[in-house]
Amino acid sequence: MIAIQKEDVDVGKLIDAAKQLGTGAFVIFDGIVRDDDIVEMELEAYHDVALKELKRIAEEAKKIHNLLSVDIIHRIGRLAVGENILIIVVGAGHRAKAFDGCRFIIEAIKAGVPIWKKELRKNGGRWVPGEHQHGTGKI
Repeated sequence: MIAIQKEDVDVGKLIDAAKQLGTGAFVIFDGIVRDDDIVEMELEAYHDVALKELKRIAEEAKKIHNLLSVDIIHRIGRLAVGENILIIVVGAGHRAKAFDGCRFIIEAIKAGVPIWKKELRKNGGRWVPGEHQHGTGKI
């Protein structure tokens, strides 16, 4: 499953659905809203472009790292501290491939998928600089 959505996701169901013969390891990345003096986080996406890019990254990761399965779910909308932002589930024959594939995916997402986050504080908010080229004039 590759998706951009407002709803949360059941990681256990993703893992169960990804199980197949030959899978020896799953690596799961669960990025959550952390308590950095923020109240909420607001995430926006250039949906069609971001979804296309997530699919491309998943396929590239499968080829480069010999992955058996890749799920990427990136949430958008307003999220509270502790809520899931980004879930990546990578399945491979061996743990090293799964770890390498997951790292490749998260770094590729951070480098170029047009999804932006704004930290909302009690006294206002700010767009998080430097990620996904936000605020650089490159998108």
